[in-house]
Amino acid sequence: MTHVPELHGVHLWLRELRATDLAPFERIHTHPVLTRYLGIDRMEARQAQDAFAQCLAQPYSHPRRRHTLAICAPGDDTMVGTMGLLVEEYGSNAMLTGLVLLPDAPVRGHSHEAGRLLMAYGFGPLGLHRIWAGHRADHTRMGAIMLAAGLHPEATLRELFRTQGRWHDVTTYAALGRQWRHTATPAEQAVLTGSRSLQPA
Repeated sequence: MTHVPELHGVHLWLRELRATDLAPFERIHTHPVLTRYLGIDRMEARQAQDAFAQCLAQPYSHPRRRHTLAICAPGDDTMVGTMGLLVEEYGSNAMLTGLVLLPDAPVRGHSHEAGRLLMAYGFGPLGLHRIWAGHRADHTRMGAIMLAAGLHPEATLRELFRTQGRWHDVTTYAALGRQWRHTATPAEQAVLTGSRSLQPA
């Protein structure tokens, strides 16, 4: 079993999904607007429940490649969003995936911090060399979030995935661990080194 420790930033923190997170998870994945820019189509309730069960099983897979975590506000363990890290099967690379926040999430405006915490975990405890991410080319607001996370533009992949009945181009970004480490905040440095000081007293 491979559990991700709690990853605490200044404006939000990440934790493993729990069985009690089903309702917000289902709300996200069955919502026509919240799923608009994801790489998957909006789910029916049963599909969302099945996907949630698969996420709960992630810590029990070996080697663990998928890390879907709940985003929470400081001082509150209520799930207000999700984000994931998918470790590729070759090399030392991974992809940030599925950043979604509920409309009433108190951490809105700080979503890049979720990506940075996951990158710190990837470059630190997981020993990754390169982490990349992408967004639909027409989701222009995501560019600023990618840059704030410390990712650098790389390319546009044409018609990478198909949702809502049509193909979508994806703009990609990436960061290398040896460079990204120099931009880490104290909280992110604690994640990089596996320090328990990253959890608030």
